[in-house]
Amino acid sequence: MTQADFLASPFPDATPLPETEFQGPRRFFNRELSWLAFNWRVLDEASNPAIPLLERLRFLSISATNLDEFYTVRVAGLRALMRGGKAALSEDGHSPSEQLSLINEDARHLLHTQQGVFNKLKREMEEQGIALVTRSKLTARNLKFLEQHFVTNVFPVLSPLAIDPAHPFPFIPNTGFCLALELERGRDKRSLQALLPIPQQIARFVSLPAKPGEHRFLPLEELLLLHLGMLFPGYTDRGHCTFRVLRDSDLEVEDEAEDLVREFETALKRRRRGEVIRLKISSTAPPELKALIMQELHVTDADVVSVRGMIGMADLKELVLSSRKDLLWPTFNPRVPERVQDHEGDMFAAIRQKDMLLHHPYETFDMVIRFLEQAARDPNVLAIKQTLYRTSHDSPIVSALCEAAESGKSVTALVELKARFDEAANIRQSRRLERAGAHVVYGFMHYKTHAKISTVVRREGDQLVTYTHYGTGNYHPITARIYTDLSFFTCDAALGRDATKVFNYLSGYVQPEGLENLAIAPTTLKPFLLTMIGQEAEHARAGRPAEIWVKVNSLVEPDIIDALYAASEAGVKISLVVRGICALRPGIKGLSSNIRVKSIVGRFLEHSRIMCFGDGHGLPSQKARVFFSSADWMGRNLSRRVETLVEAKNPTVKAQIVSQIMAANMADEAQSWLLSPDGQYKRSLVAKDGQLFNCHRFFMENPSLSGRGKAGAKDVPRLAHSRDDPTV
Repeated sequence: MTQADFLASPFPDATPLPETEFQGPRRFFNRELSWLAFNWRVLDEASNPAIPLLERLRFLSISATNLDEFYTVRVAGLRALMRGGKAALSEDGHSPSEQLSLINEDARHLLHTQQGVFNKLKREMEEQGIALVTRSKLTARNLKFLEQHFVTNVFPVLSPLAIDPAHPFPFIPNTGFCLALELERGRDKRSLQALLPIPQQIARFVSLPAKPGEHRFLPLEELLLLHLGMLFPGYTDRGHCTFRVLRDSDLEVEDEAEDLVREFETALKRRRRGEVIRLKISSTAPPELKALIMQELHVTDADVVSVRGMIGMADLKELVLSSRKDLLWPTFNPRVPERVQDHEGDMFAAIRQKDMLLHHPYETFDMVIRFLEQAARDPNVLAIKQTLYRTSHDSPIVSALCEAAESGKSVTALVELKARFDEAANIRQSRRLERAGAHVVYGFMHYKTHAKISTVVRREGDQLVTYTHYGTGNYHPITARIYTDLSFFTCDAALGRDATKVFNYLSGYVQPEGLENLAIAPTTLKPFLLTMIGQEAEHARAGRPAEIWVKVNSLVEPDIIDALYAASEAGVKISLVVRGICALRPGIKGLSSNIRVKSIVGRFLEHSRIMCFGDGHGLPSQKARVFFSSADWMGRNLSRRVETLVEAKNPTVKAQIVSQIMAANMADEAQSWLLSPDGQYKRSLVAKDGQLFNCHRFFMENPSLSGRGKAGAKDVPRLAHSRDDPTV
């Protein structure tokens, strides 16, 4: 499939359906099932022969981690609705109980498929000298090594727990993994039921001594069974199983909390004790032992998944061996933009020359860190303001902010405490910043601050210049190596004023007025998008070229989808790249015949959000209007979060977004899935010569337009060209 094929309009096979089939709730796909469909695509990569073996194992691990989080948040929420007797229907017309039933069927099938994929990968790994062994495959040398390893590294942290009236069933935390035992004492045949919680601080797989070039691993539960005699002297194993617990991990905070940080700390403790929503247990579990575990965890048969195979596949990431480079993606080193090199690393000088858009991870995220570190050490910098949604444990960005505050600069940090699963880390970061003397604010009680903004105010001559960074991704140097995101640097005065108004909104609840180049959620972003979609429909009705290109992670907001449907039927050609959840039904005659949707799942996680509107000129075109955003097209992003939508006006930046980034995404064949009108995803057609265009490879091999230095940009490939593209 070529770019021209994808952009061709209308769909040659637009599906004609009776109007009753796509009116009302039927015009949407179910959000939860669409998410599961995304995780099926992730799992499919684990079987993709074009991907290196250990990277396929990583995809399997990711699919397991994704499914765990889906249950602890989304499934937990549906269960809460059902328990509360709320008759809230999904946008596609399903009750919570109906959705749970559909999820259960699909997720069980997914879990079964994961086991099959793992079995195939194990065989391939063995062929490559990487073996996962059982107790029966151990040599005498292995046994001696394992005894020493157990005594030294495992035994001291284990807590064998008998279960009887004097020893009640222990609390098992979320994602807790346990070995359950039925034991018999040798001298009097007395039975004992016991648990052996497996600490998460210990590696799941023990590396055994092996020949050069070979790797042998023993699962930790096998090691424990091997040494039961040391843990339960005098007892014999009469039956055992492993099980893993998932708990409700949604977080509720009191609306009237006087101290938000302390309230979140309390809520985090409550979350650890959320109700069990899923129990995975060995299919060979002794019946009495299984009944006891179910009773003590208060779960029913509907909550239990019996697993024939490995439990806890998320742990397989431990077997992605960095030493086996032959089984991993080829090493890729992100580029330092030429313009920054031209200015000998001076970020301010590079930005003063011209607006600069970096495409991560292809251009290194170190430039964002350098921007803040340079600001911290520059005596001419007076103030820094920064949003922090998610960042790394030992964050160089937080370190730079602390250094700036300690040197007397005015530093304001907006730390979002409601970033799911990063709440505790963000509390630690906020206290570190406060100790350094920074002003730390937490935004709104009812809104998450998801916007990615950093401003640096610098004295230059007799004026103050504001340098601004707007991003589509988090200020997280670890995830920035694998997430595709945009970083926009500018010293445009209007964009600096807009950023300052947003920070005032976050710190002082001052409603921003007169934004010059910015739309923000929850106030103006959604209405602005609806206006832009509506204007494109007007262009189509007037006979002018009308086209929309969008790249987001999720598309579920009903009003946005309905606006796209209306634009499609007005004649607007709409091409959507939606990585994950998509509730829009494409390619249906009378509803969405001019809409096509694709999902890209590959080496890097697509994360940037981009919107391009032809504005009466079609796409690609320098006369089009081009935006990038921190927001996906979901209700939570557009109505319950603080988000930004920035318009790109610099010609080079626009050309980079439209003619490089979006065009390559549209043209991708190797990693693309096309969404059918019936909700099924199908891989792109396989090229006859076997050479499929891969947008990730294209970005790795070609520098971004706006980062070019003295050499200019004339030799930088652009996949789409237009009559009115300027010479850049």
